[in-house]
Amino acid sequence: MAKYWNEKVECMSREDMIELQNEKLVKQVRHVWDNVPYYKKLMEEKGVTPDDIKSIDDLHKLPFLKKDDLRECYPYGLLAVPLKDCVRIQSTSGTTGKRVVAFYTQNDVDLWDDCCARAITAAGGTNEDVCQVAYGYGLFTGGPGLNGGSHKVGCLTLPMSSGNTERQIQFMRDLNATILCCTPSYAAYIGETLRDMGYTPDDISLKAGIFGAEPWTEEMRHEIEKSLGIKAYDIYGLTETSGPGVSFECSEQTGMHINEDHFIAEIIDPDTGEVLPEGSKGELVFTSLDKEAFPLLRYRTRDICVLTRGRCSCGRTLVKMTKPMGRSDDMLIIKGVNVFPSQIETVLLKDFGATPNYQIVVDRVGTTDTFEIKVELSDNMVSDTIKSVEALEKKLSADIQQILGIRAKITLCEPKSIPRSEGKAVRVIDKRKVYNV
Repeated sequence: MAKYWNEKVECMSREDMIELQNEKLVKQVRHVWDNVPYYKKLMEEKGVTPDDIKSIDDLHKLPFLKKDDLRECYPYGLLAVPLKDCVRIQSTSGTTGKRVVAFYTQNDVDLWDDCCARAITAAGGTNEDVCQVAYGYGLFTGGPGLNGGSHKVGCLTLPMSSGNTERQIQFMRDLNATILCCTPSYAAYIGETLRDMGYTPDDISLKAGIFGAEPWTEEMRHEIEKSLGIKAYDIYGLTETSGPGVSFECSEQTGMHINEDHFIAEIIDPDTGEVLPEGSKGELVFTSLDKEAFPLLRYRTRDICVLTRGRCSCGRTLVKMTKPMGRSDDMLIIKGVNVFPSQIETVLLKDFGATPNYQIVVDRVGTTDTFEIKVELSDNMVSDTIKSVEALEKKLSADIQQILGIRAKITLCEPKSIPRSEGKAVRVIDKRKVYNV
């Protein structure tokens, strides 16, 4: 069984990795300076030029990029190559109508496939495996990323996408799938459905699962492993930096190895921006070293985690990141989809003419996220007929689904029924226990 996809890189000495990162960083900063006017302006405002960046020790001199910058530059403002050199885009769901759109050259796609191939190999995958990809395909990165990695490894790839669970299980059994790639909540649902269909883990051939795109606990990991008879591996990524495969879990399951030959990771104080020493808990920041079309320098992920370099029993020397322990912004991850309260407000503004009092309630029943939006009616709407209120609920639900790509339960409430606060309004109640603190 193969242990590494690229042993030279995955087990590289720290000294050699720093030398490689230094070389790539200097080249990438020049590439961005020459081709991305927006980021060049940020550098000039901070008083830094490419000549000031000689190694990764100078990384802190560069300005941060935030999601707001990506939205402001939508769609082409951060593009660093001619559009004719791009072969693909991927995208997040839009906030206030503006999505984050990431561009890829063919080389960018090849490097992304390579990162996902490392994750599949770390989970025990070889060219003799059958890899069932049940992440969503399309603009979201899950399906395309693991699909490409599976091809790279040489697995027989089942591009199932998500949904139609009984058919998933039929293909899983008929084609003897050995690796499952999807969100952890969907993996848990497949396990439940398998049981409900009268099957046990002995009736399928799965040995491993690669799960990401949403937070999940160790308890959920154990439940999935038991229900499917597998070892469950975590994977992490962002559309902004490429997609899944930025980091991946090995057999030790004590954190995810970051592909440091492609990404430099920093931990910062989310309030001050100060770089924190190794082992500190803070906000994760990534610099893309190889991306040609959409290279991001010092991108603030808003994910809170810890980086460690302890010796790993798998033999890899790549730095590890913990599972994200929370967020430094108000973003929620619901059923694998990024959701901001501002997106909800946009729909309410359109449908109500003004933003009413509302509350987002997220919970997890079993292994499935629930998503409810409670919205107060205005005084003049209380007298409306039940039929008209139901019609408004239906319209809100449809508009929310159009913006987010997932359905929410809409509950219209009596005026002043949502609790008020003397301080910041409590817009989000997340009852899930999905982070390791």
